[in-house]
Amino acid sequence: MFETLNSDPLKIIKVKFLNKEAELPFKAHYTDAGFDIFTTEAHTLKSGESHLFSTGIACEIPVGYSALLWDRSSLGSKGVHRLAGVIDSSYRGEWKVCLVNLSDKDYEVKSGDKICQAIIQKVESFEFEAVEELSDTERDAGGFGSTGR
Repeated sequence: MFETLNSDPLKIIKVKFLNKEAELPFKAHYTDAGFDIFTTEAHTLKSGESHLFSTGIACEIPVGYSALLWDRSSLGSKGVHRLAGVIDSSYRGEWKVCLVNLSDKDYEVKSGDKICQAIIQKVESFEFEAVEELSDTERDAGGFGSTGR
């Protein structure tokens, strides 16, 4: 177990194992941002295919936080990416991860493989308000390609 990076007390996320192959999310290094998330199933992702992988875990994320699921660079470099992935603090079901194979080769995923990483993030409270005008900025509505090459 790692200590906290600052003076705040270490927060705990409770994990329920839903099957015997499930693994506890894990950080390899103290300073890592993401926790490795493992799958409990084997599946060969064909080129262009997406598949929803089981993780065998359900978690209790503290109120005021969410888990954001992100690519692992080792998979991304092979053309395998995760699709979406926001887990709210009120969700208590199994974490599932949708992977897509964007490469031209099949990719074999084995039970116990790391398939994504979860970053726990504080959630700020906002509301949207309809207005007639927005404040001016130097950029204003400049979008795609507006700053040149």
